[in-house]
Amino acid sequence: QVQLVESGGGLVQAGGSLRLSCAASGSINSFNAMGWYRRPPGKQREMVASLTTGGSTNYADSAKGRFTISRDNAKNTVDLQMNSLKPDDTAVYYCRATRGLFSYWGQGTQVTVSS
Repeated sequence: QVQLVESGGGLVQAGGSLRLSCAASGSINSFNAMGWYRRPPGKQREMVASLTTGGSTNYADSAKGRFTISRDNAKNTVDLQMNSLKPDDTAVYYCRATRGLFSYWGQGTQVTVSS
């Protein structure tokens, strides 16, 4: 069973930075793609950033220029560096991994950005 564990969330002031990490129970290179999603309060879950094993990245418009997704093979994690955070970034952030037809999700980590 694949397990994904997110870490790095917390409370930060607007303009600050946070780095989220997603640790997988298996090699991150065994997945077709990994990504970060978020669920803002009262809203649906949305894609933030994704990364394929080939190195292709995709970002939501709201994340472009501020967030960077990357893979750390030594730590076996996929990280999301978030800079210039805004109150609108407040959400539960989830890690997702896909392998073939299957998707796996972490439990989420709370990010709260105060104004």
